[in-house]
Amino acid sequence: MRIAALDDEPCQLDLIRHTMEAIGHECHGFTEGKVLLRDLRHQSYDLLILDWSLPDVQGPSVVRWIREDLNSRIPILFVTNRREEQDMVEGLAAGADDFMVKPIRLRELEARVRALLRRSYSALHGTDLHVGDYQFSAATHTLRIKGQAVELSHREYDLAFLLFQNIGRLLSREHLREAVWGEINERASRTLDTHISRLRSKLELVPSNGFLLSAVYGLGYRLECTGDDLIDPFNPTRSPSAGDTSK
Repeated sequence: MRIAALDDEPCQLDLIRHTMEAIGHECHGFTEGKVLLRDLRHQSYDLLILDWSLPDVQGPSVVRWIREDLNSRIPILFVTNRREEQDMVEGLAAGADDFMVKPIRLRELEARVRALLRRSYSALHGTDLHVGDYQFSAATHTLRIKGQAVELSHREYDLAFLLFQNIGRLLSREHLREAVWGEINERASRTLDTHISRLRSKLELVPSNGFLLSAVYGLGYRLECTGDDLIDPFNPTRSPSAGDTSK
């Protein structure tokens, strides 16, 4: 998955990045809060790892901005020298999901990241994904719509699976290219647009079928549910309950 890490100490940032890459994730490092905030306006990530005290911004302020201005529910983990109970309370009250005290213990960091991703993206950890009439089988790498198999290339399947896992989320072009092609270059950019166009047609992603795959100029793509039943973007296998006001 795609992770962003913010820490003004390069050695700590390298440790986090190498740990995340060792367990199979893409990790983008930032040493300045303002650079991360600017990047978050154009890029999408699956998880953020934040230091608390930075020269240009405080961690809780970053979290509040993400929750209030971006209106994002992305999981956030504090990794900080702060160790008092009141610090933990403040960080979680700002909107963070978990809190870890330095020095970084690699196995603990791995465990906390895995737990956060598992809780936040539960659909990613199952073998299959069922969303309305769309039925993905990870074991056979096939997609069926209303029981009928759809002929998709390997890349088309991976891209469709990623979009349906993230219904309602704006995914940046870089995020999609990294996740599906494992690279960022102009050729992959043109290929992405071609694959998106094919998926719209092959999967009939139109409002009359309950879905809309739209481009957000200069940013990326978003798959939205347009039907009567809302789909939880962080768990697209179920609809939010009537009392769920978290959306």
